[in-house]
Amino acid sequence: MSYRVPLGIVLLIVGLWWSLPGRKPEPTPAPPAPGEFSLRGKFIGPTAASDAMMFSSLCDEIANCLEVDGMREQGPRLTTGVAFDELRIAAREGRMRGESLGARQPHARDAIHAYLDQAVGTAGGPVSPEQRARWISAYREIARAAADVTR
Repeated sequence: MSYRVPLGIVLLIVGLWWSLPGRKPEPTPAPPAPGEFSLRGKFIGPTAASDAMMFSSLCDEIANCLEVDGMREQGPRLTTGVAFDELRIAAREGRMRGESLGARQPHARDAIHAYLDQAVGTAGGPVSPEQRARWISAYREIARAAADVTR
């Protein structure tokens, strides 16, 4: 038996499989809109996708906590920038069980740090309702940007 016949059959099968309609390449994600915060390319390594999704969930939950805290009838418990930072640290430590996401993802850490400094400032004192809204918005924007990394 000639090797050409089995080789031709294999090539025919591979060609048919490759041309099946379900084998469409995934579209390239759209670049972020101008001025939109992006973390694409900032999460790197074997844990990049899981780190980005975990961080997205964490930031979304921090935003929810700050929002709910601000709507309490008795008034908010968290009233200063320092308290907001303590909430973030406690939530991260609880979720990461002692691991440092910043050490594992330094490019993301630096981008997020710079974004928060720009979006909400660095003051640790009393937070007005308007400042609280900026914090909530900033954490939601970070959550969106981290989730976009895996899309």
